[in-house]
Amino acid sequence: MIYEKKPGVPRFQCEEYEGKSQDYVVLIPIINEGERIIRELKRAQAAGISGVADIVLCDGGSTDGSIQEKLLRPLGVNAVLTKQDAGKQGAQLRMGIWWALERGYKGVITIDGNDKDSIEDVPQFIGKLEEGYDLVQGSRFVKGGKAINTPPIRLVSVKLIHAPVISLTARQRFTDTTNAYRAYSARYLRDPRVQPLRDIFMTYELLAYLSVRATQLGYKACEIPVTRAYPKAGKTPTKISFFKGNSELMKILIKNAFGAYKPQGKK
Repeated sequence: MIYEKKPGVPRFQCEEYEGKSQDYVVLIPIINEGERIIRELKRAQAAGISGVADIVLCDGGSTDGSIQEKLLRPLGVNAVLTKQDAGKQGAQLRMGIWWALERGYKGVITIDGNDKDSIEDVPQFIGKLEEGYDLVQGSRFVKGGKAINTPPIRLVSVKLIHAPVISLTARQRFTDTTNAYRAYSARYLRDPRVQPLRDIFMTYELLAYLSVRATQLGYKACEIPVTRAYPKAGKTPTKISFFKGNSELMKILIKNAFGAYKPQGKK
């Protein structure tokens, strides 16, 4: 089924393998993740994740053959949404969030599709949403979390730049703010003072914005321990280039701190 472009939501195709079966959904933005997403889905299957949350891939237009139904359906994937419009991660997440809210989920969990994160921890995110938290941030740096083979430049930039700036903007301390492994309540996402479905969020703006808007509005937020493991050798699995990508992240961080992504007329 094709969903035509609408304000804040890109045009996309939906391949729905199963109907809604759980109260929560795991949204996994991917593009050409190849064997990495297959390994991640196998781990999710082994951990029984599809028994507590529907698993939905938010594809940015993969061409590597990794999103074939014959591969994904047996691994417990509920649906595949394929963006057919402009934008990168932010557009993929907007597509997924809109679809999830239309389907009536109580909350969404987002996680990268490059097999770096402990997808086995999804039930812990759901548990915190059930307790009444509206933003649950996964962190490898809190007690119980594990940071494995993290590149030194990433470690420094997160701990000394990104996390302090996000924490100051959010008015609450967070330790792993570049980590896309987190959960949001539908209540938070539907709040008219939040408005995540805007075309201004094309790349990594949405992650930065949603990290701070919850506590600015008085919603409950917390961190929970997760594992993020980089490979011991070889190319780091990331879509952020060292110079251009990190420069863009810094611009987003600064704009976010000055309230550039708040809806017009909303404090």
